[in-house]
Amino acid sequence: PYTEKLLNSISKAINSSETPVKEKHARRIILGTHREKGAYTFWSYALGFPLASSSILSWKFCHVLHKILRDGHQNVLQDCMRHHSSLVEMGQLWGNLHDRYGQLVSLYTKLLCTKMEFHVKHTEIPPNLEASDEVLERTAGTDINNVFQLTVEVFDYMDAELRLAETVIRQLNTSIAVSTLTSGQCRLAPLIQVIQDCSQLYHFTVKLLFKLHACLPADTLQGHRDRFHDQFHSLKTFFNKARDMVYFKRLIQIPRLPDSPPNFLHAASLAKHVKPVVVIPDHDEPEQQDDDDDDPEPLIEVSSMYGKPVVDELDIFDQTFGPPNGGFDDRDLQIDSLKRDLELLRAELERVKAEAQRYITQLKSQINSLEAELEEQRAQKQRALVENEQLRMELESITSLLFAERAQATEQRYNKLKEKHTELVASHAELLRKSADTVRMLSATQQTQEEVERTKQQLSFEVDRIKQEADIKLEEQKFEMEKLKRELEEKMAEVMRIKAILQSSEKVSTSEQMNSSVTAMQAEKERLMRSVSEKEAELSSLRQAAQLQQSSLQQERERNSRELGELQGKLQEKANQEEQLKQKLLEEQFALLQGTITEAEKIIQDAVAKLDDPLHVRCTSSPDYLISRAEATLESIDKVKKGHVDYLNNMRDAGGLLRALTQFSHLAADTIINGSATAHMAPTDHADRLTENCRGCATQSMQYLKDLKSKTSLHRADTASVRLIIQKILHLGQELRPKGMDVRQDELGDLVDKEMAATSAAIEEAVRRIDEMMNQARKDTTGVKLEVNERFAIRMLVIASTDLQKEIVEGGRGAATIKEFYARNSRWTEGLISAAKAVGWGATEMVESADKVVLHTGKYEELIVCSHEIAASTAQLVAASKVKADRNSKKLSVLQQASRHVNEMAANVVASTKTGQENLEEKDTMDFSGLSLIKLRREEMESQVKVLELESLLENERLRLGELRKKHYELAGVPLNQDSEGNGETSSLAPPASMSPKPSKPALMKKPMLFQKPNIPPKATVRAGKKRLCVAYEKVGHTVSLSLLFSSVCYSLNNA
Repeated sequence: PYTEKLLNSISKAINSSETPVKEKHARRIILGTHREKGAYTFWSYALGFPLASSSILSWKFCHVLHKILRDGHQNVLQDCMRHHSSLVEMGQLWGNLHDRYGQLVSLYTKLLCTKMEFHVKHTEIPPNLEASDEVLERTAGTDINNVFQLTVEVFDYMDAELRLAETVIRQLNTSIAVSTLTSGQCRLAPLIQVIQDCSQLYHFTVKLLFKLHACLPADTLQGHRDRFHDQFHSLKTFFNKARDMVYFKRLIQIPRLPDSPPNFLHAASLAKHVKPVVVIPDHDEPEQQDDDDDDPEPLIEVSSMYGKPVVDELDIFDQTFGPPNGGFDDRDLQIDSLKRDLELLRAELERVKAEAQRYITQLKSQINSLEAELEEQRAQKQRALVENEQLRMELESITSLLFAERAQATEQRYNKLKEKHTELVASHAELLRKSADTVRMLSATQQTQEEVERTKQQLSFEVDRIKQEADIKLEEQKFEMEKLKRELEEKMAEVMRIKAILQSSEKVSTSEQMNSSVTAMQAEKERLMRSVSEKEAELSSLRQAAQLQQSSLQQERERNSRELGELQGKLQEKANQEEQLKQKLLEEQFALLQGTITEAEKIIQDAVAKLDDPLHVRCTSSPDYLISRAEATLESIDKVKKGHVDYLNNMRDAGGLLRALTQFSHLAADTIINGSATAHMAPTDHADRLTENCRGCATQSMQYLKDLKSKTSLHRADTASVRLIIQKILHLGQELRPKGMDVRQDELGDLVDKEMAATSAAIEEAVRRIDEMMNQARKDTTGVKLEVNERFAIRMLVIASTDLQKEIVEGGRGAATIKEFYARNSRWTEGLISAAKAVGWGATEMVESADKVVLHTGKYEELIVCSHEIAASTAQLVAASKVKADRNSKKLSVLQQASRHVNEMAANVVASTKTGQENLEEKDTMDFSGLSLIKLRREEMESQVKVLELESLLENERLRLGELRKKHYELAGVPLNQDSEGNGETSSLAPPASMSPKPSKPALMKKPMLFQKPNIPPKATVRAGKKRLCVAYEKVGHTVSLSLLFSSVCYSLNNA
């Protein structure tokens, strides 16, 4: 039957073999859709294919579906739309897999879905796109918006077609596959339908764009023109590549597009447009007798385009003697067939080589174009670098301008936060007042409820008592009635007995006796009847009284029940109001908590943002300050934990948690900022760890605040992770503390005394050695009169500093001991120790340098450097002493005067040393009169070489000096940011941490500048001194001149 043949054709057309779909099978499937007026049979069978397991099977399925949509019955489109979602899912599946056919299937499904959606929306245009210009005009309509939208949809349609074609051709170029192989023909076969669709879509696009340009301005359609130009060049490239392939030459005639796209700005260009027409040649394919054969369809024969078939030739032996046994042998037939196959293979090999050579040429041209693009990109990169440098310079200028604005914005933000905090505190106080009012109302409501309960109990007790009394009276009345009834019955029984006696007695008595007895009995009966009536009246009165009492009790009970209901309603209303107030209080408390958490998150986020701020890179901090911030943060974490527990126990009061969170957020932000600032001066490993821990602190803090912000996660919020990361920061800060701070605080007092004593001893030794050198100079220079002041100014400076130190300790320690005072002011004590060490070391070095100069082993520059060191150490000692001293202290004035004397003497030493050095250098006269031109040129070159060497050495020494100072600051361990001491005073030895972008250096170890300029004598005096030094040098020689020079230095110091 026909259905079986159709199903057989479907199964043969869609299989997993990498061969193109046979035309006869596709033709039979298309005829089946026209016969059944739809594609129901095709889809019912195709849904059973394992499309998700084979990409080739899915590719051939899409090819057959494309053919059916183009050439099938008009109802095929509606049948296919029912399976639109299946196609989308299949495309998404293969698009996510790394498979070459899978990528093609993904693009093909997108094309088919776009095609179906387009033709369902525009039913006038058939799926094969063979529509006349009138149909296109009717579809576009007269509304320009519809024309615009239709153009965009045609562009999308064309993009889907071109993406598929470009991907197929790119895969063929990559795999070096050729169109004569089955794998290449399997990929190229669907492009025949793509070519047919693209030619029609190109014509539609041109028509629609000309229509749009006739109605809209050109600037509005600039995007449409650019998109059309891209599609035009892509389509032209695709047509040219397909036209060169052997596979398409006998199957389809591809049209040629114009060299340049149409000019839509000129309406006359529409007349030049020629609609591209695709021609499919008619090839009569012989039908095979057996439709059930599974042999693959033979490849398209292309060998006839290159040469004629090889003519069979008989073997010479067979021509001469004839074939054996009257015919050809089977082996001869096999040899002939193999020869023919060999020739065919050779021809095919030649074609493959030619196509490969063409591919190589194309690749070389692509390589050349890519190299040209690379050079252009390099030039653009160079231009971009220049522009980047210009932009960087502009950015620096803008940054410097914006810094002041950012500081002002920060100040404004701080003021806003402060105002917000004040508002939160005020709202918290208002909520506390409301909570107190609610508690008072609740207590009043409880008292009212208790009174109602007591009244209810009293009423119930009264009702029970009245019921008991009524019951007792009723019982008494019943008892009286029963008693009267019994008496009445007894009387009646007695009357009956008397009557019986009278009847049974003899009629002896007389009538008078009978009458008298009857009269007595009648009287007794009347009496009894009166008594009974009285008792009945009394009983009825009692019954009426009981009924009245019962009705009054019932009314009282009803009134009490009504009052009880009213009181219960009021009590319920009060309870509801109380519950509402409680709920409102809880909500307000939680809203206040959320607001505080939001502000805390902003504070921490602002601190984290500063980590990446370029301006923050120049900010520095000290490990000690970081440790103090981290310890304060740990204490605030304990307060937050306690406040959290208290809030969970009593959610009507969140005051403790709010205060703890405010303190925690500020301290955590301070820890993060100072941790990052400390990392800027730390080694690389510690800096990376510290920065990472600071970011981790921010992350954990934000997570904890997020848990507190939600009611669902409020109970499980835990500060353990925040505490752990803060402890890590604290540990890193302790590791970064300088080794010099390992001295215990209880040893600082002894260490101060030791250092001051050692400094005094060093100065005494320096004075002694100076005296010896001066005495030796006097002995050697008898012709020059020298006066040496035996007092040494530095010694007076140390004595004045020691006296001032004792005055500071005695005035500031109070009831504490000296060691306790030093321990409490450990930062100031460490600065004092450092200053004392520097003074002693400078004095010692000064003596060593002078001794070397006298012994001709030193340099004059050493004396200059030692003078600067002494001046710097003196300034450091004065600054360390001035921190705690009283402004009006006389000893402070003495110390400052001694410091000025030392600076003056240091300046005189520098001036005298330079003068002596210049005097000695003047003796070395330069006489070049005996040199020739060549020797002078050689000397000049050698001098230039020496100058360059000395400049190189000078640069290296300056770099070395910078590194030594950096290491000096690192080993000295003086923090960059000093916090206040234990007694609340702020140390001036190191200024507080500044947010200025300029880097700050440790104040204690910084070489101070000279307070005064060197006191250089007038030129006449200098010349006279030079002459005296020259005369002395000539008389006693080089040794005596050095002694005189040093004597002059000491003389200047003594005069100071």
